[in-house]
Amino acid sequence: MAHRTPRHPVPDPTPPGEVADDTAEATGPAEATAGRLSRRGAPSPTRRGLLAATAAAGLGALAGCAGQEAESASGPSSSSSSSRRGGAGAPSAGAGPSPSRRPARRRPELPRGGRRLSRYRLVGYCGLPGAAALGRLGTGDLGDRIAEIEKTARAYATDREPLPVLELLATVVQGTPGPDGGYRSRTPAATIRRFHRAARRHRALLLLNVQPGRAPVLDEVKALREWLVHPDVGLALDPEWQMGPGEVPGHRYGHTTGGELTRVARYLSGLVADHDLPEKPLVFHQVAESVVRDQSALRPQPGVVMIKSADGIGSPGMKRETWRRLVADLPDGLRTGFKLFYDEDTQGGGPLMTPKDVLALRPRPDYVMYE
Repeated sequence: MAHRTPRHPVPDPTPPGEVADDTAEATGPAEATAGRLSRRGAPSPTRRGLLAATAAAGLGALAGCAGQEAESASGPSSSSSSSRRGGAGAPSAGAGPSPSRRPARRRPELPRGGRRLSRYRLVGYCGLPGAAALGRLGTGDLGDRIAEIEKTARAYATDREPLPVLELLATVVQGTPGPDGGYRSRTPAATIRRFHRAARRHRALLLLNVQPGRAPVLDEVKALREWLVHPDVGLALDPEWQMGPGEVPGHRYGHTTGGELTRVARYLSGLVADHDLPEKPLVFHQVAESVVRDQSALRPQPGVVMIKSADGIGSPGMKRETWRRLVADLPDGLRTGFKLFYDEDTQGGGPLMTPKDVLALRPRPDYVMYE
């Protein structure tokens, strides 16, 4: 898609007349650490450069502030715990009819019913509270954002039912190593809990996005287990922020492999089997072909729907061209997603692709994400 170094800074995506979160967007010297990268496919000092910069300047603290509402800090809510035990409404021990006459418990389902994702087209926003540069989900009132997602999702209700998605940054890359040298911070549990409860109120899907820095990606996924055992929580990976030894986020694209993605999918598959969950999405955002190596090593796993989301900025023509490159020779069982940027995609004065434009892509994306 387009070059990663736009001519002008990206404006705050909060539209006129709306109020952003009280916590201001973090900026600071870490922007220099992130670096201004070449025009040949490296992250820009806008959204992607700011990602490392804002995180290094204290994004974990921002997430904590944004999540400090009337929340308990002692694990998932009791209603969430019931779904881990097999879904709400399961009979308690010693109550109701004898075991031989108990009705079969209801199996956990997706937020709007059923157990198969092929029934739905996923449409959502991504972001983190208090960090407007990282996506629209981090701006304004969360209820207002979900209402916008719901409205946008309905525009994609052609051949499938729409399912709104909240893609929350749960592991955020940062430009400094941190105490353990991982170059990442973890979003506080209180913030994740707040978004999970909001997703449940609106019958939406919560996707937890992992930008691992130098930390092992599977370790970061396993750290989210208490949420991933719920039927309405899926996983998204940002491998462009997955760095190797000696690599610093913001200076070059990170990468993963088909084998590593398969290992993550296998872990999720185990959770699905152990908790009798509906199909669980595993999204990986891909901005360039180099970000996912040895894609042919991807292996489908039971109960896990793997979605390759085409990332990157540019005009509609540029985005279509990158789409064609990234979806060529897809392995069996791999589905597709598409990412749109409200600001970066329109910086040259061109239009943002419409739902009709996106649905004209082949194959049709299973997931459409706006940032």
